[in-house]
This record gives sequence, C-alpha cells and structure tokens, in this order.
Amino acid sequence: MLELILPVRLRAALSACLLLTGLLFSLESVQADRIKDLAQVRGVRDNPLVGYGLVVGLDGSGDQTTQAPFTGQSLTNMLSQLGVTVPSGTNMQLKNVAAVMVTASLPAFASSGQPIDVVVSSLGNAKSLRGGTLLLTPLKGVDGQVYALAQGNLIIGGAGAQAGGSSVQVNQLTAGRIPGGATVERGVPTRLGDENGVIHLDLFEGDFNHAQNVATAINRHFGGSLASPLSNRDIVIQAPRDISQRVGFIAGLENIEVSLGVPRARVVVNARTGSVVMNSEVRLARAAVTHGNLSVVIDANPVISQPNPLAGGQTAVVNDPDISVNQQGGALRMVEGTASLAEVVDALNALGATPQDLVSILEALKAAGALRADLEVI
Repeated sequence: MLELILPVRLRAALSACLLLTGLLFSLESVQADRIKDLAQVRGVRDNPLVGYGLVVGLDGSGDQTTQAPFTGQSLTNMLSQLGVTVPSGTNMQLKNVAAVMVTASLPAFASSGQPIDVVVSSLGNAKSLRGGTLLLTPLKGVDGQVYALAQGNLIIGGAGAQAGGSSVQVNQLTAGRIPGGATVERGVPTRLGDENGVIHLDLFEGDFNHAQNVATAINRHFGGSLASPLSNRDIVIQAPRDISQRVGFIAGLENIEVSLGVPRARVVVNARTGSVVMNSEVRLARAAVTHGNLSVVIDANPVISQPNPLAGGQTAVVNDPDISVNQQGGALRMVEGTASLAEVVDALNALGATPQDLVSILEALKAAGALRADLEVI
C-alpha cells in the first residue's frame, strides 16, 4: 500500500491522513492477494500489432499533401490496386484523407475470426479524425507476418470548434478507437506448459519472500510439493499431464490467496511532477538538512518616451528592466524517522518543502545514507 506524501499546512488534515493510512495498512496486513494478481503463467501474454493505413471521409480536416507527401503516395498506390490509374505528376489537393498508424494487441489463444479493438492515431498533420473511416489495413507482428485486418468507423473522444481566429478543443482529435475494428486472421501458438505438464509462474515484482510464500500457498492448497521457487520471480509448478485438465488446474491455482511478507522499503519520485510516493517501510536515520530557496524575478516596466515639440522625434515605448534576486535563509534541522511512516511525514513537512523540494531532499538523503529505502526516479 502506497501513500502520497505532500506538504500539509493544517495539522488536522495531516492527522486525518495519517489515521486513514494506518487503517489502510492494518487492513492490508490481514487481507491476502490472489495469485492471479501477483503473477502470470509464462507464455500467456498479448502480442502487439501495428499497421499503416488511410482514414477517409474527413470534413476538410485531413492531411495537407504538400507537407505530408506520403499521404498522396499511399492514396495513389491504393487506387492503383483498385484499378484506378492516377496520371504521373498529378498534384492531388486532398483534404478528406489522413495517413494513420493502427495499433492493436493480439491476445493469447486468439483464433481466426475473433474481433479485437484497434487504436488509430494520425501520422501527418491532420487537424481531426472525427467522422473518418479507416480503410482495410493489415496489422503485422514483430516477425512481419499479417495477423489481423482492421477497418471501420472511428470513435473520437474529443471535440473542438474554431471561428474568427479563435478555437477551443477538448481532449485529442487526432486519435481514436474502433471497438472490434480488427478481425484476427491467425493466432500465435501458445502452450500451457511442456509435454510433462510443467508450467512456470512469473511474478510481476521480483521478491524472494513473495516467491517462497506463493510456492508454500500452492503446496498447502493442493497438497504435496507441486511448486518450487527457482528465483525471486520464477516458480515452477507440476501441473496435470493431461492437457484437458490443465486449464481447470490453472483456474484453481490463480484463485489461491497468498499472504505476502513485508515489502522492501521504496520511495518513488516523479521528477516531472514532483510527486513523492513511499510505502510504510521507509525509515530515516539521523541526518541534518538545510533548505533554502533562491528566486530571480525579471520584470520589464514600460516607460513612454515623449520628445520635445521641436525635436522632430516620435513618441516611443521603452522597457525599463527591473531585476531582483531573493534568497531565503536555510535553517539546519535534524530529521529522524526510524519509528514509523508518521515520523517520516512529520520530519519532511517540518521543513516546509514543496513536492519539487522533497525530490531534491530525498535524493540528498539517499546519497548521504540516511534514507533507508530504495529510491526510484521515474
């Protein structure tokens, strides 16, 4: 369970957040997780597909062929396959056609004729794909083979309007979806284990304690020693040799509940937004932290320059720059949070730091060896 750490000025609000955090952690300690939420059977995964196509029927919001010549080339090639010959050197001024990239995910055990959803994204400079229709587009896998064919009308979640030089837009207009817009032509062969019935579980997060607990729970549920951890992520399981019984075995396996151990202390920092997330195992050793802010303000005050009546000059506006530098003094404070998450929160918020400042403080604490946690910057 993770909690978002933000600077809080009101003590009552901070106390309420910490109380709720404690309740959530107490609930987590008694609640078990299902194996299907912790791991997946090796080999049972989706496969990405990609294709290049054309969207037609746009209301004048398509690609400008002078800036996106590949749209005109693609349309010429498509028309030639349909028996229409475009004279060489013809400059087609298209407004209702857009070049797009089509992406999809081919699920495991997909069979021929099964529909899958596709995402259509503009490749050129089209303003909007609203109202467009995707023409027949082959979707290929990483091996270059065609696995699905996509075609259909786009659903655009955005909206926009413009008039008189002003425009307004809500969400994206150059990307959309076609639910069930592709038909699987062939699937990817997938096997549930080998000929001896041995399957592998891959944990989403590598942890030796988690791997041991999952194997113990499986053996306790089925009896015997069917599961053995091979690493912090890989668990080998002896499933039934009969393939017809293997699906039922995996279905029961995924619903086994496992009580996980204490997770590793970890702090996740988003350097772009300044968000800091930490779990309940984070500890701070004794350290001294100084914190100060440096702000540079540059302002330009317009001043009107008025010449004398007989000088022959012109009235002009001149900017009078005003630059000021302000630095707040940093106080040297002792921070220590070796008891609980509450003390870590209190120690960081006592510095009066913003989320962006917390990023720098945590990185410095980690470098000094005072932050007893894994620091991950995303």
